[in-house]
Amino acid sequence: MARDPRHDILFEPIGIGPKTLRNRFYAVPHCTGFGTEKPGSQMRFRAMKAEGGWAAVCTEYAPVSPDSDESPYVSARLWDDDDARNLACMCDEIHEHGSLAGLELTHSGGHAHTRESRWPASAPSQLASDYHPFYVAKAMEKEDIRRVQAEWVRAAKQARAVGFDIVYVYGGHSYLPTQFLSTFYNRRTDEYGGSLENRARFWIETLEVVRDAVGDECAIAVRHTVEALGPAGVELDEGLEFIRLADHLVDLWDVNVGSIAEWSKDSGASRFFPEGYQLEWTGRVREATAKPVVGVGRLTNPDRMAEIVSSGAWDLIGAARPSISDPFLPRKIDEGLYGEIRECIGCNVCIAKSESGHHLGCTQNATAGEEYRRGWHPEKFEQAANADCDVLVVGAGPSGMECAIVLGKRGFRRVHLVEADRDLGGIMRWVPQLPGLGEWARVVNWRRIQLEKLSNVEVIAGTRLDPPGIREYGAEIVVLATGATWAGDGVNGVTHRPIDGADPSQPHVLTPEQVMVEGKRPPGKRVVVFDAEGYHVASGLAELLATEGHRVELITCHEVVAPICDETLEGPLLRRRLHDAGVSMRTGVLLESIAPGRLTAIDEFDEPLELDADAVVLVTQRRSNDELYHELAADRNALRGEGIEALYRVGDCVAPRLTADAIFDGHRLAREIDAENPSVPLPYKRERLVLEGARAL
Repeated sequence: MARDPRHDILFEPIGIGPKTLRNRFYAVPHCTGFGTEKPGSQMRFRAMKAEGGWAAVCTEYAPVSPDSDESPYVSARLWDDDDARNLACMCDEIHEHGSLAGLELTHSGGHAHTRESRWPASAPSQLASDYHPFYVAKAMEKEDIRRVQAEWVRAAKQARAVGFDIVYVYGGHSYLPTQFLSTFYNRRTDEYGGSLENRARFWIETLEVVRDAVGDECAIAVRHTVEALGPAGVELDEGLEFIRLADHLVDLWDVNVGSIAEWSKDSGASRFFPEGYQLEWTGRVREATAKPVVGVGRLTNPDRMAEIVSSGAWDLIGAARPSISDPFLPRKIDEGLYGEIRECIGCNVCIAKSESGHHLGCTQNATAGEEYRRGWHPEKFEQAANADCDVLVVGAGPSGMECAIVLGKRGFRRVHLVEADRDLGGIMRWVPQLPGLGEWARVVNWRRIQLEKLSNVEVIAGTRLDPPGIREYGAEIVVLATGATWAGDGVNGVTHRPIDGADPSQPHVLTPEQVMVEGKRPPGKRVVVFDAEGYHVASGLAELLATEGHRVELITCHEVVAPICDETLEGPLLRRRLHDAGVSMRTGVLLESIAPGRLTAIDEFDEPLELDADAVVLVTQRRSNDELYHELAADRNALRGEGIEALYRVGDCVAPRLTADAIFDGHRLAREIDAENPSVPLPYKRERLVLEGARAL
């Protein structure tokens, strides 16, 4: 298929300094957990985007010196030649696909942990970090300023030597150049403080020396937060004025909003921010420059992209999360394969996995982060060695759908995906109905489209199979993906015991499925939602019930409401939203017993509490729906007697977990279905230092 002519503008080349981009798709810098510590993962992950059509592909932030050490966070630091060598392979693979490679050189300033290097952090003024208040930096002397600028030049030269085409002087998100630029951080009284021109001096001087060093061969890019949306940076007027001051030194303006403390407003979750939301601020950058501009805003709609570029607001469509969800997005647009685009859902699990887990993953794209260590490709699937078998997948939730798709793409003779309910999706049928989570429906929508396109996969809904039905079905391989159910007895991770009086058959005790699937509602206005899980379900139910007119109190045994949402950058915004919806919140509370009209609990200091409530919603933990699996597995002879050669289970049926991990599990089993023992994941490549004898020390 040919692309829609309305999108032709997205495939026009554009020059940035001495370099030319082949189209208008720009994979902006973003964290992965790879850095220079996992060069293979870094290389293959970024190169996949180049293969997918992104004209430029950038690393994450790369600190230039040990006093910018952000350990335990992982970055693409460039301190020495060894770091440069670890990044060189990434450049080589990106170039093989005709794309440019970008390196986001930076310095963390007063936010640096320096836990590894143990240097004191360096900042314009000696103020405690607003991101990590325990850390207080050294106020930079003139010698420190010159040293850091020299380190930037040294790193830029190393970057050029190993093949990088775009070199950043990154100061956005409250990194060191913005710390000099912002009066929130800069209290200096010398030529680097006071007026905007003085506060801009450090950044401009650094641009001058970097440009002198590599500007003839590399494009010089600046990532600049034009509006901090809070105190930790600059407001829009000063953000635009800085662009005017530095414009003659810059080939590409990479612009965004937020700060290191307000990262949630840059990588905005779909729960709070619509597609393209940053244009309210970054769309004004054209007032200050005629140079190429790239912006972001979780864009996945090609019509919107073409509209932005045509308007002149941006020249390039930047993407982090959409390029993770579908690294082949540009090629699919170019080839007119619009229905194939695997759209980002804006859940920010990629950020949680990169920052907290030190290895990127994605809800929509199970291959993200697995390109090198498992050799997976998002668009390529090898014919299975046992493809002449028929496969029965029982359960069409996220994991079962993903498993059936990959089995179909691996060429199995027949794959039947059988679902007991009338519709597909499992837990993701109702989660997108929670307030703000509508875009999460893309998980099911994309997979439904894929299943419809696979001629060897048949979907059968509204059919519940029991053990005899499965044994007699006629498939040689059976995969159970029967999901999990919320515990109605209140068992939780604190006590590992049920809660006294927890009985969801009673009108005053409710589970999430009862509320969202069965339509059960509290018998009165006073509702307590008890959260022991700590992610999005309890908060979503609390907000939903509040909007329906209930007086809701959310109590949790955790130190904060929805702590997992802090990892996905949703926590502060979510708690504000609950407050604005009239939901009262209490933390450090453990529910102990339930009776009609009254709950008893203990607070964080073991003091007793009594709560008046007409109903309680229990969001404590899920249990695997594994009865069918265990009944079948208990009689392997009966399975063999019916010609069933293998029985597996995937997703929440094995252990309840993030939807991203349930989808990964279904994908992994299908990728490894012809291994010796598919129930056990194959070993993957581990990137670590291995010593060879005592002399290596």
